[in-house]
Amino acid sequence: MATIHGDERQGGRLVSYVVPRHGQSIDCEEVLHGLRASLPHYMVPSTVITLDRLPLTPSGKLDRRSLPAPDLTSEPTTAPRTEKEEVLCRLFAEALGVEQVGIDDDFFALGGHSLIATRLANLICKRLNVRMTIGGVFDAPTVRELVASLSPVDRDAPGVRQQWSPS
Repeated sequence: MATIHGDERQGGRLVSYVVPRHGQSIDCEEVLHGLRASLPHYMVPSTVITLDRLPLTPSGKLDRRSLPAPDLTSEPTTAPRTEKEEVLCRLFAEALGVEQVGIDDDFFALGGHSLIATRLANLICKRLNVRMTIGGVFDAPTVRELVASLSPVDRDAPGVRQQWSPS
């Protein structure tokens, strides 16, 4: 079962709740890996939570308010190694409303969605003076992937700032 779980900063994140069959267990990372292989990034939940049973209302319907909140805090997988990676990690964190992001942390796994991807693309364009579209975020959802895909804006264009001028 998947649902949007409210988040004050970002408006909501897709969370999946699963209940294993009696006596069996579920590897949540394996579930996410399978979903990433078969679904577009924006349809993959931020996290998968295993429950003993789904909470029900007295009338027997799913009690969405009683579903546990996801813990979306995580340590960055790899710290930035260059100034470009450092700047992009800060922009990812700012757009997502999280403390920090590592270069291998997936934008969508951290709760990103199309509206936040638009915000991130705009931040990257403005702060780094590079061409960036929302499609770029979808195609390269980690800082490591994104660093390789950025193209500098034409330096001779009117009003163009330095190529890498972090604010």
